[in-house]
Amino acid sequence: MKKLAIFAISALLVTTPGHAIVGGGTPQTEGVARAVVTIVGSRGNFCTGTLIAPMLVLTVAHCVQPGADYKIVERGADGQPQLLNVRTVAIHPGFNMQAMLAHRATADVALLQLEIPLKGKSAVPVGAPTIPVQVGSRFTIAGIGVTVRGDGKSGGTIRVAGLVVTGQPSTFQIRLVDPVTNGVRDGIGACTGDSGGPVFEDKPGGAVLVGVISWSTGPNNAAGCGGLTGVTPLTLYRDWILQTARSWGAAL
Repeated sequence: MKKLAIFAISALLVTTPGHAIVGGGTPQTEGVARAVVTIVGSRGNFCTGTLIAPMLVLTVAHCVQPGADYKIVERGADGQPQLLNVRTVAIHPGFNMQAMLAHRATADVALLQLEIPLKGKSAVPVGAPTIPVQVGSRFTIAGIGVTVRGDGKSGGTIRVAGLVVTGQPSTFQIRLVDPVTNGVRDGIGACTGDSGGPVFEDKPGGAVLVGVISWSTGPNNAAGCGGLTGVTPLTLYRDWILQTARSWGAAL
């Protein structure tokens, strides 16, 4: 536990593989940000997740692969980080790592069951994007990743950003860009640490979690951040999420 605690705190101070919001994402602690959590792994990675029930966190499969231990970082009343145990990790059986690394559509979805309820956060409803998804439609992303690529010390703060749909959106994958730069020059987008972060759509009843951040590119599909933000929509996976939650005794 001591070893994990040391690495967990330092994980946010060093550069690690993953995907965070660069280009001017707005720091936020209220609204949708109240559902955002930090996930740390014993291999040194950190990612973003979303609280969907008091003891359930939704994230991406590639962030919580077997062979490592995972914990949730919670800020205590004194502002100091505390680590909460993850009881169970469920990875969607359709996930393919090679497809994700190639930015192809795959079931990049996972659920974490906590040992105790997460305090100080608010769960959000799980839904799916309005179909068909239209080019130009607006979505809100959130994450705890770095704001400057390569600078691990710039991560750890919850930031949100409004992006728009580009390309050929489908029920398998959605690609988002900064509406100002359109992905052809540096703009707002996901980066290291933002993988697993929530993607929200505004609906009549309020913001609904409709996808998770899977990958990012730099401008013009170059390596890096600030270009495309790749999203796995929950359209095909919401039933699996609900069934898995029910099997753990949780209702959504």
